[in-house]
Amino acid sequence: MKIEIRGNLPDYFKPAYPEEFELFSHFEVTAGIPTVLFAITTWKENGQPNVCFHSWSCFHGDKTAFYAVMGNLYQHTHTYANIQREKCFCINFLPISYYDKLVDTIHHNNLGTDEFAVGNFTLSHAKTIHAPAIQEAFINMECTLKKIQDLSGAGITAMVIGQVQHISVEREYAQGYKPRYGKEGFMMLIPAPQDLVTGAPNQSAIATVNIEKLD
Repeated sequence: MKIEIRGNLPDYFKPAYPEEFELFSHFEVTAGIPTVLFAITTWKENGQPNVCFHSWSCFHGDKTAFYAVMGNLYQHTHTYANIQREKCFCINFLPISYYDKLVDTIHHNNLGTDEFAVGNFTLSHAKTIHAPAIQEAFINMECTLKKIQDLSGAGITAMVIGQVQHISVEREYAQGYKPRYGKEGFMMLIPAPQDLVTGAPNQSAIATVNIEKLD
């Protein structure tokens, strides 16, 4: 038997924090789909470097281009304004050992704040775009802005699509599966899976990739 969840927030769903279902769709915690975590880096209008710890994204393309499709980017953020102004951004993949430092940049993100200093990250400059990059990242992905779309039309979040222009990969991550997949590789966000029977909330989880089979 399947549990059916409809478009309206179920009355028995309990939020993990008061504003949870103002910020996120209840479908997110119904499905609990894991997505990769990474840092978006841009320049603020005053020249300070900005870090945005983000997920809710996918990466794909065809022979003509490769795209970073970032969903759920809040329109009130520095990052959104920076991408609109600069028409570019850098995506930085870091292992789970950097999680706490990335969270620090969420809590200290005023306009005048150097968020690289907050996270104790080494600033490097992107090769093909005007954006800062995190030297400690094992992959840096440089993107120019392709498209912005407010899917809901509510002015809350936007889908931002970047066209990848350049990728830098640390030498030790350049061959085979290790360490790119494992504790030193990509970290994943698992949105807090709601208990669909009782409606009780859960904590979000941070995971790493464990390869089970080669195709």
